[in-house]
Parts: sequence; C-alpha cells; structure tokens
Amino acid sequence: MCGIAGIVYKDRKVHNAGEDMGKMLDALQHRGPDSAGFAIYGGVNLEEDEYNVNIQISQKKGLLEMVKDVINQKTPINSDQIFTSDEDDTLVYRATISLDNFRQLNPLLHKIDAVDDAVVVLNGSHSFEMIKDIGYVKDIVEKYHVNKIKGTHAIGHTRFSTESNVDRYHAHPFQTYIIKDVTVVHNGQITNYWRIRDQLERKGHVFETNNDTECLVHYIADKLDQGHSLEESLNQSVEDMDGPFSYIIGTPEGIGIAKDRLGLRPGVMAENDKMFAIASEEVSLRQVMDIKDVEQISPGEVRVYEL
Repeated sequence: MCGIAGIVYKDRKVHNAGEDMGKMLDALQHRGPDSAGFAIYGGVNLEEDEYNVNIQISQKKGLLEMVKDVINQKTPINSDQIFTSDEDDTLVYRATISLDNFRQLNPLLHKIDAVDDAVVVLNGSHSFEMIKDIGYVKDIVEKYHVNKIKGTHAIGHTRFSTESNVDRYHAHPFQTYIIKDVTVVHNGQITNYWRIRDQLERKGHVFETNNDTECLVHYIADKLDQGHSLEESLNQSVEDMDGPFSYIIGTPEGIGIAKDRLGLRPGVMAENDKMFAIASEEVSLRQVMDIKDVEQISPGEVRVYEL
C-alpha cells in the first residue's frame, strides 16, 4: 500500500516543486511509513558533461578519502560536500563530476560501489535531484531541505515495504543508467517479474536488486532506447506486465502514468491552468490545487504530460 504522486507545471518554468511534492507525499504518509523519496526535474544547473553523484558511506576512518581517490582516477571532482549525516555512523556524500559521455557514468558508479561493503551509490543524475531516505516524509524534507528545491516537474513515493530491504538504496524512486535521467515510482506488484526480467537480462540488462520496481524502469528505458515514445512504451508495459500496479515515470521532458488492466491500484488526477497533478488519493491533490473535478485513472489507462 505505497503512495505515489507526480506534478507538472504547465508554464515550463521552475516552481517550488520540492515544497509541493513534500505536501503531496505527507498527505499520503499513511500509505507508507517506511521510507520516502523525490525525483525533482528542471532545477539542476549543470554543464552538459556534469553529473551529481550521491553516495552513502560509513564514517569509518579513511573511507571517504578512498571514494574520492576512485573518482579522481577517472574524472575530476568539480565540487563535493557532505550532503547529510546520520547518528547511525553513515553519511551521504555528494560529488559533482565531469565525464566525456553518459556511457561512462555506470561503470564509474560500479567502481565506487566496489570500494567497500560500507559504500553504496544511491544515484547519479544530470537533470534531476534525487532525494530518498528511510523515515517519515516531514523528517526527510527537513533533513535534506527539500522545500528549497525548485523544478519544472517531479515525482515522489511513500513506501510500505512488502519486499526487499528498508534502506536508502531500496527506497523509491528507482532509476536506470541505460538512458539518461529516467526514474520510476510504483505502487503494486509485477507478478510476472521474473519472466520480464529474464527477457531483459538476455538483452544485456544488469539488475542490482530483486525489487520489481527496478524491472519497470529497465523495461521502459529499454523501449525508449529502441526509439519508442514514452506513451508507446507505457502502453506496451500495460500489455506485457501482469499484476496489480500503478506507476509514474519521470523523464527530463515530463511524466507518464500507467495502470494495470484490472484497475486494482488507486489513482486520481486533476489539472488547472497552472499544473497537472496525479496521486494515489485525492487528499494529496488538494495539497497543491483547489480542485472541483477529480478524474479517476481508468483500468489499463496511460497518460503522458510532457513539457
């Protein structure tokens, strides 16, 4: 019983996306007390060849320096900071790095991961800000200053864990490094997960978890990489995926929503002249807009809102 939400500002300008998404997810907190996360697009100002990398690191002596050494072997660090630190002896380290091309990102992240068992790469991105952690939405918003993050569109998630670990890495959103900056938040189950995963692995996809949400983001990225539009990819997923699900995909251009053919997971949406918003429950939409008409997402329905 997870909660998902998405928002798009129609004027294509940056707005208080972090603040709005925080309100939407807080209203869905009852659907998922384990963790929460945000992918906020459009407010990151990096050069074309730059990426932000967030890494969870144990604070044992010398480990942070080892991670920096690995990064500097491949690419210079333009900026680095301690993003946040915890009482459990871990910190989240943020580095902004330069690469010759996007294809170099995933191999570098694997090299960083291999430094030590106490090092976990959380994400690497160019055009969006990824924030995710265990705990309640309000605490995560305060800890990471999410209210200050601007964006043109965003997706978010509150998690009630039914599979896999409850930690920062397994919190949603999930992303892929097959193509740049695609993320997903998901409510439900993909019951033919292993069949879909096997097909993707035979094509060369490498999975990091057994979470079915990762399967979704690999599937959509694979379709996009083949040249399909986002709408075509989502429609095909509804045909190929079994089980009760609804999910939202985030891309640099906008968001897309898909719901299973039996309509077994909730979803509502609304829009006005300023924004389009979607969520698991109406109470979430009412945090960011004064709405009169709320539209139910129909079984098997796909919608795409791109800027």
